[in-house]
Amino acid sequence: MLQKPAAMIFDLDGTLFQTETIVIEAFHLTYAKLREENLYHGDVPADQDILGCLGMLLEHIWERLMPKASLEVRERANELMHEYENALMERGQGKLYPGVAETLQALRDQGIRLFVGSNGLEGYVKDVTRHMGIDHLFERLYSAGEFQTATKVDLIRILLENHQVPTAWMVGDRSSDIEAGKKNQITAIGCDYAGFRKSGELEGADAIITSFDELLHLIRS
Repeated sequence: MLQKPAAMIFDLDGTLFQTETIVIEAFHLTYAKLREENLYHGDVPADQDILGCLGMLLEHIWERLMPKASLEVRERANELMHEYENALMERGQGKLYPGVAETLQALRDQGIRLFVGSNGLEGYVKDVTRHMGIDHLFERLYSAGEFQTATKVDLIRILLENHQVPTAWMVGDRSSDIEAGKKNQITAIGCDYAGFRKSGELEGADAIITSFDELLHLIRS
């Protein structure tokens, strides 16, 4: 039996936001611009390799996708990714998973405090929640980019301490989310609907949901 929490903390990519609706195009635009600026001449990774990196810290993503690139090139890639992702969302691209907005509102109506805890850059996290029309539902957005944390465990620890949260659920689709919940002694809920997680990645979760609105059923049960 799961206890109704005082707060829920949500990962962003693969949990609330269908990242693949913008990220593949943004990556391809970024690589094309880097080539145009004569900063990168290597291969462009396959789409599946890009999706496999989602949820990681951005610096680790570039280490995997552009292992021989300099720090200068990776920093330029960060700038370009943010620019292209924001431009794509401004054009109306990008989607939340089904039921996300309605479920978040229902949780908030029950008095549950809502937070985002993401390994993304600060600007990206704020842009996504704003463009998707859900930023007003959260008490605070926490990102590795803003707090300069090395792990999701550290980011969630800071969040819990800053807001004096007595009980919480960490909701996410990657092993880093499950680890962040377990190592901070809070309930870990695994999301199994994004379609690009690795096998066994949600092992250790207290519960696994296959659609976002199942959170409401977990609370009622």
